Amino acid sequence: MSYYMAKSNILNDIYSFYRDGFHDMSQLGRTLWFIIAIKLIVIFAILRIFFFQPVLSGTDAEKSEQVREQLINNMHTHEKH
Repeated sequence: MSYYMAKSNILNDIYSFYRDGFHDMSQLGRTLWFIIAIKLIVIFAILRIFFFQPVLSGTDAEKSEQVREQLINNMHTHEKH
């Protein structure tokens, strides 16, 4: 048996395990998984909006200028200490 076939069989087994598990799940279990999925989407959307806003914006020239300014400012800040 080749490496690719062994890897393919493992992936098929994993897929079958989860497919059968979700297929045989009760309505309550499906509802709970749906709620978990919605909560994860909301949490990551809120984190993205409020905590991980893009620092660099504009054209490539403007971005490189912002990076250059930050490097120069950090270099001068560290020299004072």
